[in-house]
Parts: sequence; structure tokens; C-alpha cells
Amino acid sequence: MITEKTEVVLVCGWSGPVSRTARSLLRPGTAIVRLDLAHVGEGVVRRTVTTVDAERDTMLELAHGCVSCTVREGLLPLLRTLSQRSNVDRIVVRLDPELEPDAVIWAIDHVVVAGINGRVDGPASVDVAAPSVVVCVDADTWLRDATGDDALDDDRTVAQIVVGQVACADVVVTVGDVDASTNAVLSRLAPEAVVCQSLPRRLPIGRNRGFDTHSPLLRGEPPLDVDHGVSLVEFAATRPFHPERLHEAVDVLLDGVVTARGRVWVATQPDDALWLESAGGGLRVASGGRWLAAMTSDEQEQESAERRAMAALHWDSRFGDRHISLVVLVHTADPDEIHRALTWALLTDDEMSGPWVWHDPFGEYHEDPCETSGVTLTEKEAHE
Repeated sequence: MITEKTEVVLVCGWSGPVSRTARSLLRPGTAIVRLDLAHVGEGVVRRTVTTVDAERDTMLELAHGCVSCTVREGLLPLLRTLSQRSNVDRIVVRLDPELEPDAVIWAIDHVVVAGINGRVDGPASVDVAAPSVVVCVDADTWLRDATGDDALDDDRTVAQIVVGQVACADVVVTVGDVDASTNAVLSRLAPEAVVCQSLPRRLPIGRNRGFDTHSPLLRGEPPLDVDHGVSLVEFAATRPFHPERLHEAVDVLLDGVVTARGRVWVATQPDDALWLESAGGGLRVASGGRWLAAMTSDEQEQESAERRAMAALHWDSRFGDRHISLVVLVHTADPDEIHRALTWALLTDDEMSGPWVWHDPFGEYHEDPCETSGVTLTEKEAHE
């Protein structure tokens, strides 16, 4: 017998009407869960479950005072438990501003929850549906937050959080007057989202947000024109970057840019695709896995058919599927200057003949964080 999964809605936002929006979803059959991270550093999280009949507070002591422990220990088992109740058909999770929805969704899909009475061990997605994500935005401050460089205590930036929230959204609820620039950014960052001032009567069904560094970079059908200086800039190349020149050139992605993301081929790392992602004044470079050309035929067969088909369309007899592909969302930056800087960072014809031996600021000995730019080198997060 197939059991219908319980609906889940994630409500989040760095600023904006988060509390009001979550409360507006309360009705018979709905449970609202809130995790308060005010004291997470001390290993304690306050969890509140609200229904139309009651509100219950629980203080949770975590094994480690971190955000991931909060989700793993404080949320996932509760989702599985609530889903068993006959009087609960929807769970609304009001996320603390520092909890990123994509990380929570990954945990729901992949982290095994054990010891739930009446349930086999498995991820929460066994019992709950793919979440719908509602993001609340203060139109007066959001674009400033999204393009700034304010840092949090855990090496993340405010821009990383607010940009990531909107990029993950099914619905964006705004408060205040949305100016033309902010509207243009939102429509390109979250082209599939409904942007509104109050929730629609029927929320969109949560979509598949699986992440693959080798998937197409343009998601949905974003506008490709220029609107009040806002546009999507694509950069592609079939030769690698010089590592030291790239390290200088990435500064062009840190001013007047909302976000940049994509695959990077660096000459000194011929086997590995690097994944570049920026938000506001901060940028991260991480491992994106190996190029198909660096794999054995058996290893290639383990990759998705879509990836292999796309690679075959552009396969080079010398370099295989190695390439550079970036998408940059600009709001005041000059697209031509971005193209000039990134083109300057490519190997010249003389350099292409080799040898490819240079100092590599993106290698394993790179100091973190970099003192000369906004670059931080990190290992790829498990959920990416």
C-alpha cells in the first residue's frame, strides 16, 4: 500500500515577514515547527511546535553546538514523528535566519534517521514530500545584503545566505516597495519562483533541487535581456585559466555582482573541474569532481547519461570535456569588463604549448582565507 507523504513547507528569510508568513499558514492539520538558534553555540536549541490547539516548547541539548547538529538532531526525527500523526497533514518549518534551505532539503533527502517507532530507518524523505520553500524578503534591504560583504561567525557571509535563500525559493514574499533593480535581480536569480506580497492560496509543489556541478547553469527560463543594469553574463572557453592570473581576475566578480557560479578549468589542475560560486563580496572555489577525460571508461559509465551526452557534443580530441563555463548575475558591474578580465586570465597561444607549471593559489597549500582577495578555498560541502 502506498502511503501519501506529509506536505512540508520551509519558511525562511534574513529579514522580511518570516514570522507573519509562517503563522498565516496555521490551520487545522498544520504543525508549525520553529528552531531558535540563539544559544546554539552553547549546545542548546529551543524548539517550538505550534498547532491550532496548543504550543509546545522543548529545550534540546545537542552533542555539538552547530547548525548541522540542529537539523540532524532537532528537526529530522521530529519530521518523521509528526508525519505519523493522523491529525497532521502539513508541517511548516520556520527556519532560523542562519539555516539555509538547500542544506535542510539535502538533509531531509539524505541523512538517515534511526529509532523512530513504527518506521524503518531511513531519511525523512521516506515520510515527507519534497519541501516547498517560501522566502521572505525586505525589499528595502535585500539587494544591499545580497551585494555586501558582511561576515558571520562561521565564515559564511550574509550575502551567501540571502542569495542562496532566493535561489532556492518556490515563492518569494516581499514587504516594502520592490524597486526595478531588485525586481530584475529576483526574476533572474529565481525565475521559477512566484514573487508576491502575500502567499498564494495554493503553494507550488516543491521541485527537484538536486545539485550537480556538471548540469546546465541557467536554471528555469530567466530573462536574458538587460533591465536597469541587471543582466546575466555568460562566459565560456575551451582553454584553461592561468592560475595566478585567474586569482587576480576574480576580483571583477566581487563588485557590482550579485552572484557568479560555474565550472572552472585551471591549467595546473588538469584532472579536476573546480566549482566557483560567489555571493556579494565573497567567493568560494571548491572541487567539482573530475573531468570525464580524466576517468577510465568504467568510471565514465558511472556518470549520468545526461552528462556523458552533453560532453560528447563538445568533446575535444586533445582535452576531452574540459572547459570553462560561468554565469554571472550583474547589477552595476560592466559585462564587458568581466569578459575582458576573464579572457585575460586564459592561457595564451604560447602558454598552451606547455609546460603548464605555475604557482597555483587554488591548490592544496592555498592559505584560507586569502589575504589579497575575497577568495576562500574550501572542500566541497557534502550536500553539493
